[in-house]
Amino acid sequence: LAFAQPFPEQLAFFQKKVALPTAAWDDLDRAQHDHAVVVAGAMKADLLADLRDQITMMLAEGQGIGEFRKGFTEIVARNGWEGWTGSDTKAGRTWRTRVIYQTNVATSYAAGRWAQLNDPDLIKARPFWRYMHADGVANPRPLHLAWGQSRLTLPYDHPYWQTHYPPNGFGCHCYVIAVRGPKPGDATVPPVGWDALVSSTGELPGIDKGWGYAPGATAADPLALARVVAEKAAALPAKLSGA
Repeated sequence: LAFAQPFPEQLAFFQKKVALPTAAWDDLDRAQHDHAVVVAGAMKADLLADLRDQITMMLAEGQGIGEFRKGFTEIVARNGWEGWTGSDTKAGRTWRTRVIYQTNVATSYAAGRWAQLNDPDLIKARPFWRYMHADGVANPRPLHLAWGQSRLTLPYDHPYWQTHYPPNGFGCHCYVIAVRGPKPGDATVPPVGWDALVSSTGELPGIDKGWGYAPGATAADPLALARVVAEKAAALPAKLSGA
């Protein structure tokens, strides 16, 4: 598996991120991921720097997952990182590296597209966005499929996109395109109940826990980055916090 060469906005989004140590995958919440590179359980500064460099190279060169796995394995061995989630079995290592790979590819792509879609000239020409469900997904999420099949088309500034701009979960391959306006038969309002929180996840319907945000929407806000770093650094040991 490989992906097309990245575009400038995609790389620019990722390269602005700082590497932050995290104990668990949900240590950062929603849009905080616009500003930080994290690999759950990676706490050492050198390890984090190596992982950030590997992901940057993966994106810049359009590496396939096999190349990424090789680099990840070398970094883990070199830094003596043991006991990370998935490390104890081959299936676990395959799953964990796939999640890291796909999540960084998908969110950086989405953030780059967010920057493109919000270009004033494009908005003037195509002020509506359409939700697209990727063809060929083996086990599609029912709601994601329904949004795509209904050709849900809304103004670019509709609040729906603040929470439902894809990807909307781990492994989600949905995306958005800009269009001049709805076509006959397109859905032009979100489905009933789209903005009702699901008590078990704290997210809206169809959104995985922690994914209720638009990747890239806060990337240009330097104050948001400062807040994320300050909040996380305060809870770390002094040496790591300073780094």
